[in-house]
Amino acid sequence: MANASQADRSESDRLKRESTFMQMVRRPEAGSFVVMMIVIILIFWASKSQAFNALGIKNNLAIIAQFGIIATGAALLMIAGEFDLSIGSMIGVTGMTMAMVLKYGLNIPAIHFLFINTPRVPLLDTGHPVYAFFIALVIALCFGWLIGTIVVRSGLSSFIVSLGFLFGLRGLTEVCFRLINESTQISGLPDFKEHSLFARAFGGQSFGFLYDLAFATGFNLNRKGEQWVTGLDAKMIWWIIIGIAAYLVLSRTQLGNWIYATGDNKDSARANGVPTRKVKVGLFMFTAFCATIFAACQVFDTNTADAAKGNLKELEAIAIAVVGGTLMTGGFGSVIGVAFGAVTFGLVANAVFYIPWIDGSWYRVFVGTVLLAAVFANERIRKRITGGI
Repeated sequence: MANASQADRSESDRLKRESTFMQMVRRPEAGSFVVMMIVIILIFWASKSQAFNALGIKNNLAIIAQFGIIATGAALLMIAGEFDLSIGSMIGVTGMTMAMVLKYGLNIPAIHFLFINTPRVPLLDTGHPVYAFFIALVIALCFGWLIGTIVVRSGLSSFIVSLGFLFGLRGLTEVCFRLINESTQISGLPDFKEHSLFARAFGGQSFGFLYDLAFATGFNLNRKGEQWVTGLDAKMIWWIIIGIAAYLVLSRTQLGNWIYATGDNKDSARANGVPTRKVKVGLFMFTAFCATIFAACQVFDTNTADAAKGNLKELEAIAIAVVGGTLMTGGFGSVIGVAFGAVTFGLVANAVFYIPWIDGSWYRVFVGTVLLAAVFANERIRKRITGGI
């Protein structure tokens, strides 16, 4: 009897371990973690570890953080069952708005062209990073609210509505700023990071203490024996803040439950008191916020702006979300998976700089292949969760 009891316990323990393993496999980020590890190992080997030296880590994390910022916004909206294809165009319009205000202040030439008698205000001839950013943010949030409102009130597909704004916003940006600035590009802005803490928060550096520590250990040395890199780009901080906030919202708050419920079954969620319309409109505004942060990091880092910035970023954001385990049908996904997806895409996008024999076009091949594989994997997960429905 004792042997039989031990055998039962052993079988029970085995099933419990298998159950835990299966729970891990069913996690939305499981597949993206495996892909990320494979990519890290391959790039480490192919680049002879050059992609992971002090400068390589800095450059890789700069791309990864950019991907992570916009992909987090796209993922939350997809979990709620909607898409936003206007993210890239939103980056263009907010970046140009910031640069325009930084260049002209609030004495923008077009205003005086339209209103001839408008007096110039000398104090506003010089732009300031704070109001440049917030003017752009307000514009982005208004567009996000408009897209979301049209989607929820009309019942039209968010794919079609946001696709219309993708083209409309891009064209509007080019037309308006060509009228105002006689060009769709702005360059040669002063380096506001030199005297503005606000500008440094977007375009400066962060985690300098880690590179100081690496210098002390001999890792962060150039060929002259000097400190090679002084810190990571500030956009890394923004990705961490946005990622942690999104994770806490999804996993620890009622709003997170509402987001999942809205994407899983909108009608059932509404019947149970979930304000599905407000949830969706709010998430469209959140993607606009993420696009503004992305644009601010670019403008204050490079001191330039271009109406063409952000081109195709909406597709990369959606692809990263899907590879991170977010279902196209909504109701399932995680911020951790998005982080793994951002790391994967960022490393591959930057690999051409460390592996000379790789053609940069292979990045698109990788994106297409991994995206298709992720869609098939996510569909299997969906069927397993829903019982094959």
